[in-house]
Amino acid sequence: MTIAPGKLSDPIVGAFVSAVNAHDKAAFVALMAPGATMSDDGTDRDVDDWVDREIFSSNGHMSVRSEADGGRALVVDYRNDTWGEMRTAWRFTVEDGLITRFETGQA
Repeated sequence: MTIAPGKLSDPIVGAFVSAVNAHDKAAFVALMAPGATMSDDGTDRDVDDWVDREIFSSNGHMSVRSEADGGRALVVDYRNDTWGEMRTAWRFTVEDGLITRFETGQA
């Protein structure tokens, strides 16, 4: 069973999941704070490059399995055209209604 983005406890994280799943890059970018950072499997990456490669050019999709920490920590079945499907963990830092950092990696 999955959790619909609109049912997630943190509305900003829910909007992030919705933007990814709708392949709506403009909505995604609007959620990110200036200078936002991210990491993948513990290594910091360039946000714009990573998002283009791992989400938007490869049809990324998030199926949320569980949430914790007020909706800012997710376990997700993530799939894209490059890597197929894998269980991933996502953690978000949200300040003033914008995402300042997200971290993802194998769960």
